[in-house]
Amino acid sequence: MSRPKERIPVNRPQEGLFNAFANLEMPSLQQHPEAKEVLTEVQQANAPLIKPGRVNLKRETAHRGGKVVMVVEGFGEQHTEEAIAALGRRLRAACGAGGTTHARRVEVQGNQPSKIREFLEAEGFQVGGER
Repeated sequence: MSRPKERIPVNRPQEGLFNAFANLEMPSLQQHPEAKEVLTEVQQANAPLIKPGRVNLKRETAHRGGKVVMVVEGFGEQHTEEAIAALGRRLRAACGAGGTTHARRVEVQGNQPSKIREFLEAEGFQVGGER
């Protein structure tokens, strides 16, 4: 009979740096004074610099085999194609639906006017059209 193979342990305790920091305590560690300023600068950089404006919401079924698609259109000239595409991605994620963005229009699959209206109003848009 052959002797059993020697096994290499795969779940052994960690050594090295993990033990070096195990008992480290830093009660006197303070936040850097400029850290708060940097956070506000980042928040301001992420804030929209354009006025949202008014958009129209309408329901379409034409050329879609009877399926309903909600269309958001009427974005102002202040909105770039990239900003509309980013808004479309966030809107579709909020609705949990598919869709597309093209020709300065956002299409969201499904009949969800209330969700879309809530999302757009939370973004600062005035929404006209479908209820």
